[in-house]
Amino acid sequence: MARHKKTGTIIILTSLAILATAATITPNKKYRNLKVLPQDISERQLDSIMEAYTRALKVSCDFCHVPPKDFTGIASTKDTIDFALDNSMKEEARKMIRMTIHINKTYFYYDSTKKPEYLNVVSCNTCHRGNPSPANE
Repeated sequence: MARHKKTGTIIILTSLAILATAATITPNKKYRNLKVLPQDISERQLDSIMEAYTRALKVSCDFCHVPPKDFTGIASTKDTIDFALDNSMKEEARKMIRMTIHINKTYFYYDSTKKPEYLNVVSCNTCHRGNPSPANE
């Protein structure tokens, strides 16, 4: 009987040690270089937002994302875009995203269960209307 108690105690202590160790390990970030959108965004949500941007501006992914160059110095195909790379257009897009988040959060934030980053009352299309640069009207 005493042996079973020792074995049970060892199993419990080992389990607690494993759980304590697992709790201290920080999970790997799913995405690299997200500076405006939340780190916990789902792949579906991120894809949906990016598709909305490309439709609103009538551009492709490489408008903001730079494809890495191969050994010849020529840009690689769209399939090899490193989405974490930054360029000036991506920084400009971040400014626009922050602006629309601020407008939506300040003036249209009625559903507190939604993150302000996901509100789309005012969106890219509000000003851009299918152009890479905002419409002048």
